[in-house]
Amino acid sequence: MKLRTTAPLLVPLVLLAGCTGAPDDAGRWQPRPGVTWQWQLSGRVDTSVRASVYDIDGFDQSRATVGALHGKGRKVICYLSTGAFEDWRPDAKKFPESVLGRGNGWEGERWLDIRRTDVLEPLMAARFDLCKDKGFDAVEPDNMDGYKNRTGFPLKAADQLRYNRLIARLAHARGMSVGLKNDLDQIPQLVADFDFAVNEQCAQYGECDDLKPFIEADKAVFHVEYELPTAKFCAQSRKLRLSSLEKKYELGVWRRTC
Repeated sequence: MKLRTTAPLLVPLVLLAGCTGAPDDAGRWQPRPGVTWQWQLSGRVDTSVRASVYDIDGFDQSRATVGALHGKGRKVICYLSTGAFEDWRPDAKKFPESVLGRGNGWEGERWLDIRRTDVLEPLMAARFDLCKDKGFDAVEPDNMDGYKNRTGFPLKAADQLRYNRLIARLAHARGMSVGLKNDLDQIPQLVADFDFAVNEQCAQYGECDDLKPFIEADKAVFHVEYELPTAKFCAQSRKLRLSSLEKKYELGVWRRTC
């Protein structure tokens, strides 16, 4: 990953649930452009934030937390890293050294050799089973653009496309939606395979227009900025119909919305 006191929930729950999206032709939840969201990967999840969609850690959060959010009319996304190894996860010892590459800039994390689907597919399938068993509606697979980084492996664009499509199939096979995380250059090839997008810092780097294919396909784009205030990106976000937040890198409860 790249690394307010919230107001009481006043929106009627039926309205909150109604704006999250609808099932697609395969029966999966399909979030629509502009839906409100909260992204919290650290600390105790605050279930009172006024947002229709929550994106929370798949390992750290329990079935009870997912159920509590569902009880308040929220849809819930399961955050997992699928392109990088994290040494603190309970399944870390199952990853052989042969698939571990360079560090990705975050403590305890190393890029994965995504060409080794013989090793990674069963590991990721088990993680997606965890999300399904806890009742999540969707998955946010992180670190999906290794081929654009110094991973320690000679990854090609074709390797990334193959792996990302595998990840999408694993989620869909379990009845969950799946988001494309960053990987802007491959959006034209992947927009049909994914149900929404998650993006960090497209406004800071002048890349938000690259996400238009998702909006044009009536699929939500969940977007966050860390280093820009809302005044610097919200006008463009509203024009593009992005679901935009200002967050701090630790991704705690704090947020500012457009």
